[in-house]
Amino acid sequence: MAVEEMKAEAQQMADPPAFFQAHVFVCCNRRPDGHKRGSCAARGSEGLRDYMKARAKELGLAGVRVNMAGCLDRCEFGPTIVIYPEGIWYKIVTTSDIDEILEIHLRRKGRVTRLMLTERDVPPGKA
Repeated sequence: MAVEEMKAEAQQMADPPAFFQAHVFVCCNRRPDGHKRGSCAARGSEGLRDYMKARAKELGLAGVRVNMAGCLDRCEFGPTIVIYPEGIWYKIVTTSDIDEILEIHLRRKGRVTRLMLTERDVPPGKA
């Protein structure tokens, strides 16, 4: 295929519309007890994920998908979540944290700065 034909084909192909408006990944990785990095599941992420899924549905947050994820590699700050398409990371500890994220981030399109993990939050040995 000639370069000009490939360019024309690429211009005609558009990305399909997003299936979800927001995708929330909740780390539910479990390491053995006593592991030096700990794990989100050992800190209660599975129950928090279940709560978040149910609460998002109760609130009628259409287009929001809450999923379990394996290790997101920020275990030391866990339990952690990441929300796409923005790529915003949060540390969650309580159901109140989740309620705040659902309302402010997912409903109002804002940010819950007190819970955000930023580029400064780097796990030891990763810097």
